[in-house]
Amino acid sequence: MRELTGSQPQSPKPLLKIESLSKRFGGLQVLEAFDLEVGASELLCIIGPNGCGKTTLFNVITGTFPPDSGSLTFDGVSISGLRPHQVARMGVTRKFQVPGVYPELTVYQNIAVPLAAAKQVYRPSKLIRGITDTTRAFELLALCGLEGKHNETVSTLSHGERQLLEMAMVLAPDPRLILLDEPTGGMSLVETAATAQLVRRLRNEFGKTVIVIEHDMRFVEMLDCPVSVMLRGRIACTGSYREIREYPEVVTAYLGRAAHA
Repeated sequence: MRELTGSQPQSPKPLLKIESLSKRFGGLQVLEAFDLEVGASELLCIIGPNGCGKTTLFNVITGTFPPDSGSLTFDGVSISGLRPHQVARMGVTRKFQVPGVYPELTVYQNIAVPLAAAKQVYRPSKLIRGITDTTRAFELLALCGLEGKHNETVSTLSHGERQLLEMAMVLAPDPRLILLDEPTGGMSLVETAATAQLVRRLRNEFGKTVIVIEHDMRFVEMLDCPVSVMLRGRIACTGSYREIREYPEVVTAYLGRAAHA
């Protein structure tokens, strides 16, 4: 991996460390000798063309797919081969590209589900009745810009509001590492800016480690954090947003002429 001058400083003890990770599907090598270190309370954005392995990386980290080779450690403990619920209980949560919300329930009932699950309360009847930490539920909704919408049915929300609701749900277990897969898809510019502010707050005020996969370069710039570029299943370079925009291979393979617009 090529490091540019503004690259992210490496933590003496990274929270997430990936070494020589490989993943193949049949004859397709999706991840190849992939290396990455992310320290506690750090924010990193990963960009790259479709098919470069970004979502597969998240799937391997969270245990959806087992790695073919290499190692993954979280806070010094191996998570290679663990199942998704085991990885989640260690403090890793993930937001998917399409919001995983319950449209027939209210906003409050949606946030009640992960809050109750974090306390290992799984009976649907209890979840629907809202037996959960009411104070924390309202705090999370306010943090994600959904204050006053707790009684609204999710099906009535805009797509951007559903994205923000899932952000609140991802935060409910109080994770240490948050993986965000294109969190601003379908959002307006105002919602995108609010989401960038929220992600920065998660790191700056709450000490969360956040890794973001994103295609919207406006959002990437708003995050104001180190950016790693994935090409052909590995990290090609890491640097500031401005440096990444000027890196010839990135311009050719991903950003194109629009990078200089």
